Amino acid sequence: MSAVLNPSPGKRRAAAGKTPPSPAAANAAAASFAALTNKLDYMEPGDIEHVRQAYRFADEAHLGQIRASGEPYITHPIAVAAQCAEWKLDAQALMAALLHDAIEDCGVTKPDLIKRFGAPVAELVDGLTKLDRLQFDTREENQAESFRKMLLAMARDVRVILVKLADRTHNMRTLDDMPRAKWTRISSETLEIYAPIAHRLGLNQTYRELQELAFRHLRPWRHGVLLKAVSKARSRRRDLIQKVQREVEKSFGNAGMPTTLAGREKTLYSVYRKMDEKHLSFAQVTDIYGFRVIVPTVTDCYTALGILHQLYKPVPGRFKDHIAIPKVNGYQSLHTTLVGPSGVNVEFQVRTEPMHVVAESGVAAHWLYKANTKDGESGDRLGTKWLQSLLDIQHETRDAAEFWDHVKIDLFPDAVYVFTPRSQIMALPRGATVVDFAYSIHSDIGDRTVAAKINGEQVPLRTELKNGDVVEVVTAPASAPNPAWLGFVRTGRARSKIRHHLKSMAHTESRDLGEKLLTQALRAEGFERLPADDADHQVLWDKLLRFTGSRTRDELLSDLGLGKRIATIVAKRLVTLLGDRGGKRDALLITRERFTAHENVSQGGVMLDGSENASVQYANCCRPVPGDGIVGYLGRGEGLVVHAEDCSVARRLQHKDAERFIGVEWSDEPVRPFETQLLVRVINGKGVLARVASALAGTEADITHVDMDDDRAAHDAADLRFIVAVRDRTHLENAMRVLRRTPAVMHVRRLRPGRGD
Repeated sequence: MSAVLNPSPGKRRAAAGKTPPSPAAANAAAASFAALTNKLDYMEPGDIEHVRQAYRFADEAHLGQIRASGEPYITHPIAVAAQCAEWKLDAQALMAALLHDAIEDCGVTKPDLIKRFGAPVAELVDGLTKLDRLQFDTREENQAESFRKMLLAMARDVRVILVKLADRTHNMRTLDDMPRAKWTRISSETLEIYAPIAHRLGLNQTYRELQELAFRHLRPWRHGVLLKAVSKARSRRRDLIQKVQREVEKSFGNAGMPTTLAGREKTLYSVYRKMDEKHLSFAQVTDIYGFRVIVPTVTDCYTALGILHQLYKPVPGRFKDHIAIPKVNGYQSLHTTLVGPSGVNVEFQVRTEPMHVVAESGVAAHWLYKANTKDGESGDRLGTKWLQSLLDIQHETRDAAEFWDHVKIDLFPDAVYVFTPRSQIMALPRGATVVDFAYSIHSDIGDRTVAAKINGEQVPLRTELKNGDVVEVVTAPASAPNPAWLGFVRTGRARSKIRHHLKSMAHTESRDLGEKLLTQALRAEGFERLPADDADHQVLWDKLLRFTGSRTRDELLSDLGLGKRIATIVAKRLVTLLGDRGGKRDALLITRERFTAHENVSQGGVMLDGSENASVQYANCCRPVPGDGIVGYLGRGEGLVVHAEDCSVARRLQHKDAERFIGVEWSDEPVRPFETQLLVRVINGKGVLARVASALAGTEADITHVDMDDDRAAHDAADLRFIVAVRDRTHLENAMRVLRRTPAVMHVRRLRPGRGD
């Protein structure tokens, strides 16, 4: 800071002998292609010419546009391209950087770009373009859709996100020119989204700069206070840091090891976050300063570590070997914290030059240092697996907001490292469970997981993994994902796979129910079965789909099962279409169906045994069990909802929506227990809940939930509300009979709010 405010005499003399350029001249220089030329020395002349053509096109497209700073707009694309040139990206990426706002701000179309610069450049620009032309309900939804598009384009071509991060970095550098009202939104977005993406892809230099700029604009007062504190600490500890540097350089010189030693200072945001998370004062943050040691080979890294540990004592528990086990974003380095002179902790990072390039530039190192790395290794290490997983998640998740939720889960690479039984290392986010591990291996393994072992011991599937765990997954061919898994899985991949399976399962069940309903409604009209789904009946089905507005036969049947359409209406239309083809009704079938049809409903009946899963719901207002009289209501988009016959909610619905009711009956052999609610009034006393629960357990009724009065201690009697699962009404009455005979029980009754209870 002082160097900027008080330039040296030499600099003052140089400044005095030279007239500063006028603002117009400075703008013209920044807006010219010359501002970029000196960074393109790594390119072939033909590639430079292509970049120049993109510059001319962008300059013409943005002609007359001015940034908030007053500079010509073209200065922004040039700055973005210059950052991409720092990463040594290819000509197509730099062309996309120059053109990245052309579609959004200048009315240029994607076909225009394809014609002028080719499809690859147009695809890159399109991946960077926000979806302003589409209408969304909220800004958040618009933002989510923009990120979904950008991330998917990034998964197909990682250059998209490199250009996007360069764009965001320059916008943050010039944020002071924007209205202050926009600082919070833009800085929060940068801190929550773009900085984590940069970190996830190993772009550590960009990651630190974005965090620092966002912190300065989001918390300007705290940033200023910390800046002063760090400046004071820097001046106080300058002698100490210089002493450490001299001693370390001398030790490496005595060992004959060539090294590059550089000081490293913690960013203000890192200091602030450490103080905030660990509730520390500034004086308690001891590792603000550190050193980076760059050595020729991997073996030298470990030798250098030994030299450092001989010079200063290491702090126990503060050594990390990220060379043997790289971070999930490809970062490799040895970290150790040593107790330096005067008891001050100093952190050292030891790495090779290729590791340093990857540490600073992440995925961009594919271009910067690809000669020293096998493509297969770099691709796996530099986040390609994560990029590919974005496409996998998109395959199951079409909703933009849901997709973004999944991706955000994976953006913070605070990882645990576990092993497969064959000693392969797997990196997963901290908090990941056995189910996450199973899905990270393969979605089929995750879907069929039934049990797991960690370090040879059987564990629940929700068990969180720890560093070094050896995980073995047990699968079964007939197994399927459990909805409860969504409550504890940590990775976006696992969450999207489970949701996709559950949606597919619900769709299948609702389609089967819809087919059953339409068949029954058609029988009531005198036709035995649905027309076959074959070429002979394709025209008939097409006409029916046009009538209903459905896209496919499966969609129509699923909508019937979900109650979005009424089976009797569709059946009547189908009868007309069958009649046009010469089909004739069966009078005997009509008579039989109408004679047996439920007198209070307008559609055919359905047999229920509890195996219907998502397509049938049992209403919470009356909680019917086998043996109760029941009716079925086809809710709009809810599938079939089953109510007790005397439920007041069902009666109100029947009065308003009679055509949506269908006849339902219990199967003779239900395949599972059904829940209902009991109110048990007891004499207050010690152990009474245990006695009541024990009595219920003795009747084989399963208690799934219990509630008690909050102020029961102040009264002689208390009300206990149980939700119990029973086989049928007979089983329920037996359980109530046993409860009434239990000591301390005053009264037992079944609670059915739908009847006013």
